[in-house]
Amino acid sequence: MVQLGPVAIHWYAMAYVVGLAGGWWVFSRMLRRSCAPLSRNQLDDFFTWAILGVIVGGRLGYVLAYGLDDFLRRPMEIFAIWQGGMSFHGGAAGLLLATILFCRRNGLSWLRVFDYVAVVQPIGQGLGRLANFFNGELWGAPTTLPWGVIFRADDPPRHPSQLYEFALEGVVLFAGLSWLFWRTNARRRPGLLTGVYALGFGVFRIAVEFIREPDEQLIGRTGPLHMGQWLSLPMVALGLFLIVWALRRPLVPESGPQVQAEAVEGDLAAAN
Repeated sequence: MVQLGPVAIHWYAMAYVVGLAGGWWVFSRMLRRSCAPLSRNQLDDFFTWAILGVIVGGRLGYVLAYGLDDFLRRPMEIFAIWQGGMSFHGGAAGLLLATILFCRRNGLSWLRVFDYVAVVQPIGQGLGRLANFFNGELWGAPTTLPWGVIFRADDPPRHPSQLYEFALEGVVLFAGLSWLFWRTNARRRPGLLTGVYALGFGVFRIAVEFIREPDEQLIGRTGPLHMGQWLSLPMVALGLFLIVWALRRPLVPESGPQVQAEAVEGDLAAAN
């Protein structure tokens, strides 16, 4: 992205930084609504856990799914995240595990917290796809459409599949989940927002992968589907299950223990 003497700022790193900062800002605004699952003070601690979960899970997911044999021959490269190689599905799993551990430690409902995470997740996700586009990586299959992009010399125009995913996994998912959160009672149905996110992402990812060039190291090894499609199928199933399950359960009360605790904190602050 930018080279300042010996210091290089990469598109992907900037996507992580801006995505996390944007997610934190939106998350903090969401906590102003009633029946929030955690307090504003707990949010900062939670994001520390979330960052570690995303980075560790994303890297391990890539190693396990996309090149375990190669990394076993050169194990030190597992830690070389600056060379690239992060798995979205691994990052999502790491984030989920970090959320569960944080919530168990603090006596919170991990599913309700993850509902809030699901709303802001598309921010970083979409920015990551933009970074893929600017880096000229993970491009689509050849196309004759007028908006085809030539990513390297002596190569035919290709689908800018990164931009398709940016629009679907980033913009559309964020807009839809935000509408559900702010305009409906979805935030009061534990698991609903997470289910909508998992279903939406899985469907979008499977669809776009049909016109994306498969990963070179996996050609011929994943059958009729790409690795991203195989990994997205369980997300579709999980999303459908959570949506049905959440819609059958009662709404969380507008005023709960968390709301009351924040009111007490506010009264104490005012008194001081």
